[in-house]
Amino acid sequence: MAPPTLWTVGYEGADPGAFLSTLEAAGVTLLVDTRERAQSRRRGYSKTALSQALAERGIGYRHLRTLGTPPPVRKAYKLDHDFRALEAAYTLHLATQGEALEDLGALAARDRVALLCYEADPTTCHRSLIARRLRVLGLVGEVVDLDIPGRRLT
Repeated sequence: MAPPTLWTVGYEGADPGAFLSTLEAAGVTLLVDTRERAQSRRRGYSKTALSQALAERGIGYRHLRTLGTPPPVRKAYKLDHDFRALEAAYTLHLATQGEALEDLGALAARDRVALLCYEADPTTCHRSLIARRLRVLGLVGEVVDLDIPGRRLT
């Protein structure tokens, strides 16, 4: 049996309605929040509001805080925008998160899972590093990065 597909999505610049519709259209049944802190300045994207909006559309929500970018790594990235440095530091962090990765792999085998973080571009977000690690472990197969129609990036 082939490993399950994994979706990823970032909410940067996305209207909450378009965000939710995109998840529905992809058939996502569980959104796994990979932010260290499930808070947002963007209305509708903090843990409580987001989980309620997802539930109204029949989509589950799970926050895997341990897969979030550790604060010192996140702070360094905000200062230097060096994704290669973030990748190196976050890869070391992921090496300590075997249980969370196994849990995520089990979720992906049971549900149509999308990983959530902020950045619109998955190539500059730690969710791509999680997805890559899951592929290396053989826990997921194809990775599909969802794009939100009408996204406004500044």
